[in-house]
Amino acid sequence: MKLTEIYWHLRSDIGKIEQALEKTIEAEHPVLRDASTHLLKAGGKRIRPVFVLLSAQFGNYDLNRIQQIAVPLELIHMASLVHDDVIDDADLRRGKETVKAKWDNRVAMYSGDYIFARAIEMATYCEQSEVHLILANAMKEMSIGEVEQIRDQYNEEQDLRKYLRRIKRKTALLIAVSCQLGAVVAEAKPNVQKQLYWFGYYVGMAYQVTDDILDFIGTEKELGKPAGSDLQQGNLTLPALYGMRRDDTLKQWISEHFRHPYGNHLPIDDVIARVKQNGAIADSQKLARQYLQKAFLALEQLPNTRAKKSLRQIGEYIEKRNS
Repeated sequence: MKLTEIYWHLRSDIGKIEQALEKTIEAEHPVLRDASTHLLKAGGKRIRPVFVLLSAQFGNYDLNRIQQIAVPLELIHMASLVHDDVIDDADLRRGKETVKAKWDNRVAMYSGDYIFARAIEMATYCEQSEVHLILANAMKEMSIGEVEQIRDQYNEEQDLRKYLRRIKRKTALLIAVSCQLGAVVAEAKPNVQKQLYWFGYYVGMAYQVTDDILDFIGTEKELGKPAGSDLQQGNLTLPALYGMRRDDTLKQWISEHFRHPYGNHLPIDDVIARVKQNGAIADSQKLARQYLQKAFLALEQLPNTRAKKSLRQIGEYIEKRNS
């Protein structure tokens, strides 16, 4: 089953959110407008608005109110991608030029800032003060995550704890908050809000672990970028961490690359082959499944509804996805 088939029944509401996204990023300055539109048109799964919509179905579902938080959450995600591409010096995302590649780093950073600002502006229409506190905390944690990513780039002295904390801030937190805020805006019961937060958190952790696995086992066509890009850009992800523990040659290659990133050629095809062969992929997949099982346990506490079924199907899709 394709991801879009899982929430096909929401296609009309998702279409309205897409229209709202286009309207929100309109800017008077042509460069800001063009750069923001370029990012929006590059596509994406819109998984965060989908989580907002599905979670809101556990309360009083009113699209006009719900999109006031669904749109800002997607904008925050988009802005973070622009900044990530600058940090990683990435030229491609989803097979298309990044904003920093099409323009430059300065335009990318200011475009990201502009999209963040528009997200905050739209979120002000939400009347519940709790929404703003949750959103502000999430943005603070994401900013810390971005600084940590910069600090740890080309740093071989990392461990599992650091990695998990980084992906929590990079990915899991915003997905958790998407689920939580959908329920908050729809005035769902507090326990429902809590369980949806934890579902989103565990799904978000599994999503990022799976993403990091795909960077080693996916094709350039599937990924929209060359395989092994994370490692070449100095980002140590879970398969590499596991692989370095059991393969001294692999550890030496990665260490040399991190110490001399611009003067040392990383044999990426050989690195990928060794990571696949030494059990690092299997161990990473095991951890992703453990997170998903925790997510499904959180779901079990919720009423049996179509939204609950869709959330579980999205979790199952994440485990099997290839792009």
